[in-house]
Amino acid sequence: MIFHPLTRILSRHIYRGKVINKGLNIYHYSKMNQPFSTKVEKVEIPKLKDSSLLRQNAFINGEWVKSKSENTYSVLDPATNNEIGKVPEMNAEDTKEAIKAARESYDIWASQSAKYRHDLLQKWYSLMMDNHQDLAIILTLENGKPLKEAVGEIKYGASFIEWFAEEARRTYGDVIPAPIKNSKFIVQKQPVGVVGIITPWNFPNAMITRKLGAALAAGCTVVVKPSDCTPFSALALAELAVRAGFPKGVINVVTTEQHTKEVGLELTTNPDVKKVSFTGSTTVGKLLMQQCSSTLKKISLELGGNAPFIVFDDANVDAAIEGLIASKFRASGQTCVCANRIYVQSSIYAEFASRLADKVSEFKVGNGFDPQTTLGPLINGKAIDKVTRHIEDAVAKGAEILVGGVRRSGNFFDPTVLTGVSADAIISSEETFGPVAALYKFDKDDEVIKLANNTTVGLAGYFYSRDVGRCWKVADALEVGMVGVNTGTVSNAEIPFGGVKESGIGREGSKYGIDEYLNIKYINFGGL
Repeated sequence: MIFHPLTRILSRHIYRGKVINKGLNIYHYSKMNQPFSTKVEKVEIPKLKDSSLLRQNAFINGEWVKSKSENTYSVLDPATNNEIGKVPEMNAEDTKEAIKAARESYDIWASQSAKYRHDLLQKWYSLMMDNHQDLAIILTLENGKPLKEAVGEIKYGASFIEWFAEEARRTYGDVIPAPIKNSKFIVQKQPVGVVGIITPWNFPNAMITRKLGAALAAGCTVVVKPSDCTPFSALALAELAVRAGFPKGVINVVTTEQHTKEVGLELTTNPDVKKVSFTGSTTVGKLLMQQCSSTLKKISLELGGNAPFIVFDDANVDAAIEGLIASKFRASGQTCVCANRIYVQSSIYAEFASRLADKVSEFKVGNGFDPQTTLGPLINGKAIDKVTRHIEDAVAKGAEILVGGVRRSGNFFDPTVLTGVSADAIISSEETFGPVAALYKFDKDDEVIKLANNTTVGLAGYFYSRDVGRCWKVADALEVGMVGVNTGTVSNAEIPFGGVKESGIGREGSKYGIDEYLNIKYINFGGL
């Protein structure tokens, strides 16, 4: 067994059946569970039914192209660090070509009927569903999440294309009663123009479709810059778009690793790009917003979170644990809406911690293609380093590790439960983006609301209670864009996804999402 030096409280096979946490006097492990396995088994990678979906060129103006320099970079499987393939290493000049293609195709695309755009989006949706298994295999290869979870993301991602296909036909305007005779006031909505889309690696399919579906439905053309870690999912979507019949230049995908800043600068400052949509860190979002100001582009930002998860003493503890697991450990904790600070009322704190640790100890960490795996690898070594730093800091400031805390070889880290975390620990103010459940104790409702809101960001928040009055009060008081009441999940195509404070600007999904890609025009018809 390999233990990291930070592990103050070791795995349960050493302390089985004993009181192991001085801070929780009643805490003990009731189950004779095995410790986390320390060896990631080699597994067979499923073969793609349609190998042509694994594209290794960028996509500009309807053509699969290399970079002008003909340089490439390798994309690695985070579970093995083996090379999956190579994609073009593009730069600003390549990006200008993609923007040009999008601009030249814009007028024709924008002038098409809403029904036409609806029909193409529906065809694209059907192709995604028909090829969902291959798309999931590609996703697991480059992202590492368990294949079952990847299938879920593909279907979730496709749901945005289906939703916005329907919304394309509902971009209604208005007729405003005129205060003067012989005039009519008309309001109509028009597409903003070329859109630059910059997406992260944690949901390499759904983060693209959530933006792309709305933009295309509105009548915009797009240039997509996927994460350098996960370009193949974006390129597979482009391949299916070709099969669906999208015209040349409407969808373009540029890939880069070394020139990410350069490509981003081109998208944010090129006057032909009228809007930028970005999902990623708050730090990068602020930079992109500053760059977009040079041409006063419209901008949508879905940025970092530090989600509170509150468990009140009247909660259904079983349901709260299941909800926390769904929120905290999906994608190995690498989501912007996952619970980062878990506040549990003091009277049930020990019970909750004990039962949560029991559940977490049953997880299996491994290759996403192993059907027994519940948590895959983190995306890279930087992510592992951040998780380690957060745990080490928390332990140094008094926290104890109930389960996990083990850094393994490669990009794997055992899911971890921390108790007694202090308010001044780094994990209290910084998004971990890893499989670490940090538990805090509280006594009063007003106290925990203040703690939950004591952050510069406000994307999602969750709480469990069976008191209706308390539910309304807390839901209203949390300074976040999305609240899960007695649930650990908040996202689907029908809801407005987004945050407040430094968690971003704008909303994605829902009937509101398409408005982010539309301009409002007022027309005064006089002399009638």
